[in-house]
Amino acid sequence: MSAAAKKICAGVLLEKTGDASALALTDSLPVPAPTGTEMLVRNRAAGVNYIDIYHRTGVYPIPLPAVLGREAAGEVVAVGEAVKDFKIGDRVLARLSRETAGWGGRGCLLTCVFSTGSRASASQAYISPGTYAEYSLASEDKAVLLTPQFSFVDGAAAMLQGLTALSLVREAYRVREGDWVLVHAAAGGTGLMLTQMAVAYGARVIGTTSSDEKAALARKAGCEHVVVYTRDDVVAEVGKITGGMGVHVVYDGVGKSTFDASLACVRRLGSLVSFGNASGVVEPFAIGRLSQNNARLLRPTLMNYVTTKEEFRALADELWTLIIEKSVRLTVHKVYQLKDVAQAHRDLESRATTGKLVLEI
Repeated sequence: MSAAAKKICAGVLLEKTGDASALALTDSLPVPAPTGTEMLVRNRAAGVNYIDIYHRTGVYPIPLPAVLGREAAGEVVAVGEAVKDFKIGDRVLARLSRETAGWGGRGCLLTCVFSTGSRASASQAYISPGTYAEYSLASEDKAVLLTPQFSFVDGAAAMLQGLTALSLVREAYRVREGDWVLVHAAAGGTGLMLTQMAVAYGARVIGTTSSDEKAALARKAGCEHVVVYTRDDVVAEVGKITGGMGVHVVYDGVGKSTFDASLACVRRLGSLVSFGNASGVVEPFAIGRLSQNNARLLRPTLMNYVTTKEEFRALADELWTLIIEKSVRLTVHKVYQLKDVAQAHRDLESRATTGKLVLEI
């Protein structure tokens, strides 16, 4: 039976929120048929991200049952009647249609294409739920050409965290030459990306990590200073490093446990960019606290920066330029088999990992 003729496939189904044991491997997910500008993609690798944990635990509620996962890389096995830019056999990075995830709709995809000489060979990385499965729908609507030197694992590792990090340093707060930047969890997947990008655009980066081992990795990525928060006081150390001025911007993906320190580290007219809740949701606070140094507080999401084809292509082009020029190097912590997805979630939740976690499908 051809891939396009398959009716069911393997994947990971979440039927109720809970711990990692709530992730159930199944071989009976329906394989959707592409229509219009959609493509059916055989996924080969999928990224594991903290937002998957937020969905699994209910921090960010989603309709259930659902297939989790926000990004993947794979091959086109069938195309809709209106597809023009891709064909069967192309390797692609894209954002899948939500139908596969059980979200009750046919979403669109963010698609990146790897150029292979005279023709385009795609590699699709998903930035919407549903990639913990063998097959997903993808749309050709948002595509950019990339060089063919990346594996499926590379594609799955780069896209979501890379675009997120780039949107933070170019859109949420545009890093400038000489800025002092504080990056929490600097040895994590997004933290490593953020650090390298901030350095590439001329910033001086202070990172926080939980151990000396992670501190070494953060320094390798470009951190000028690293504060091991399990041993040293972050606010005091940042004050010493910056001569009491504080930093121009804090990038905080940790959330509840770091928010107060983050705000205390911001200099006059500085910015706090809060983009994640790895330690829990930030508790309500008095907005008047921002007036102490006229600080700016932002809570951005990637998808609001790439609402159009042009916005997506511009950001993706910039990301892959940084990667190709080696200003940003991909760091994959571990590649797991799909059946080991629960362990991947446990490892990510332990905050003991560095770099990206990827599922091989």
